[in-house]
Amino acid sequence: MNSSTDSQHIVTLAADVHAALEKVVDLDVRRSVTLAPYTRFQIGGPAEFFAETSSISSFVSAIQICHQKNFPLYILGDGSNVIVSDMGFYGLVLRFTACEVRVEGLRITADAGARLETVVTTSVDNGLQGLETLARIPGSIGAAIFGNAGAYGSSISKTVTSVKIFDGASIRQLSNQDCGFVYRGSAFKQNKDWIIFQAEFQLESGDRDTLSSKAAEITAIRDEKFPPTMLCAGSIFKNLHLKDLPDHVTASVPEHAVRKGKVASAHFLEQVGAKGMRRGNIQIADYHANLIYNCGGGKAQDLRHLISDLKKLVKDQFDIEVEEEVQYIGDF
Repeated sequence: MNSSTDSQHIVTLAADVHAALEKVVDLDVRRSVTLAPYTRFQIGGPAEFFAETSSISSFVSAIQICHQKNFPLYILGDGSNVIVSDMGFYGLVLRFTACEVRVEGLRITADAGARLETVVTTSVDNGLQGLETLARIPGSIGAAIFGNAGAYGSSISKTVTSVKIFDGASIRQLSNQDCGFVYRGSAFKQNKDWIIFQAEFQLESGDRDTLSSKAAEITAIRDEKFPPTMLCAGSIFKNLHLKDLPDHVTASVPEHAVRKGKVASAHFLEQVGAKGMRRGNIQIADYHANLIYNCGGGKAQDLRHLISDLKKLVKDQFDIEVEEEVQYIGDF
């Protein structure tokens, strides 16, 4: 197949997919949509197709169309932990927009499109304890479960009782154990066909004022570290488990750098001179070695290169790997 034939096949395939998507009820489909506004970094080129729906059946239909036609697909949440290629994404970017949050006694049920911060606020307002330490973490509930979001020694997995998913074949419920939660990860990262639609949380009764005070304290800390207007994804790299580090590294880690068995990646990044590093319009904060942000007009390529540079510096000096929390969309 020559390049001319390849190009014609791509055009024909895109047209076929577009026609099929347009027939799906309650699916808002657009073409050549710039993805930057849908990400925290405000970086990224256009998606060939961009579609949104609050309907589970319509969402599943869109997925099935892509699978049947072997057309690239990416499920996007709130865009808080993604880096989109400057060239964009040839395929369908699909978003689930249902965002209802319901409270029944000590339980909260939330659609995957609900913002994590909304669910945290709802729990606090209703005197329900268990999610308050996740205050101000950006992103949707779906993304929070996907990455097992957490802070201050707690993770969302501690309160999840069940998750409604599409597993590529049918809609079903997963138990907490089925979700395979680990530090900043879950079974969803290994099973890309599993799509999260809804989650249920079991919480404990707490004092509303105490919970509100705790959430406000954490919000203030996060806002100082990651200002809401800053174009960033929060911390880029996962913290490391002390027990998993080589002996020579463990021996060099000061006691104050260890929190609940983990060492902040920033500890190692600081020692390789990360603070203040810059590439193009992508900057590492001069006060936080694990915070990378877009100064305005930044490029995904520069962001990817800077992350790679940091990983190499840490590897060369400490012989350990730091792993980023962000997901990449498109070709780099």
